[in-house]
Amino acid sequence: MQRILVGIKRVVDYNVRIRVKPDGTGVVTDGVKMSVNPFDEIALEEALRIKERGAAEEVVVASVGPADCQQQLRTALAMGADRALHVQTDASIEPLVAARVLLKLVEREQPFLVLLGKQAIDNDNGQTGQMLAGLWNRPQATFASKLQLDGGKAQVTREVDAGLETIEIDLPAVVTVDLRLNEPRYVKLPDIMKAKKKPLETLDLATLGVEAREQLKAVRFEAPPQRQKGIRVKDPAELLAALKQKGLL
Repeated sequence: MQRILVGIKRVVDYNVRIRVKPDGTGVVTDGVKMSVNPFDEIALEEALRIKERGAAEEVVVASVGPADCQQQLRTALAMGADRALHVQTDASIEPLVAARVLLKLVEREQPFLVLLGKQAIDNDNGQTGQMLAGLWNRPQATFASKLQLDGGKAQVTREVDAGLETIEIDLPAVVTVDLRLNEPRYVKLPDIMKAKKKPLETLDLATLGVEAREQLKAVRFEAPPQRQKGIRVKDPAELLAALKQKGLL
């Protein structure tokens, strides 16, 4: 079966103002709206469009995290995904562990394409897709702003520092997506109701043979310092004088 696997992550909604806990042990999540990582939502939208064009038969979404992740998986099912896989764990999941979990799901589901967001907006690591491609020993294309499938190949336009780069890769492959690839669809109430009947399978790390090892430890969280109020200068001479006064020149 022509199957696409899409990885999604549960994150604090991008509209929420992040607040650090008073003791500096993390960020406040109690009572905070959680959503699908925006880049992952774009990846899912692209998978659904590929299926609607007849180039895929099934879209499977997967997430690694606590029980509450099922809410975001149901949102993905409401968008149009066919099945959901939830690897449930309360452990802190680093990119390499996430990549190893996705590799196990790839071996199980045998997709011809894996779509992920280029990064998650909580930790901003941007590593999972690349690590998965390395573990899977398959081609990768990152930061995709355009994706075209042609038989056993994919042509991907990437957003790079110098502009745009177009490459061609063999399938199966891993593609991580950027903001300009598409605009995710709006989820309607009837689709939310239908999603409740779609299959959502719960797995655990032990069953997949993956150990949640932490290689990094967050010692303390701090909010960024408030920016100082800027000043307006009349000419370059006044700008230079202001910079010298602040010790920047």
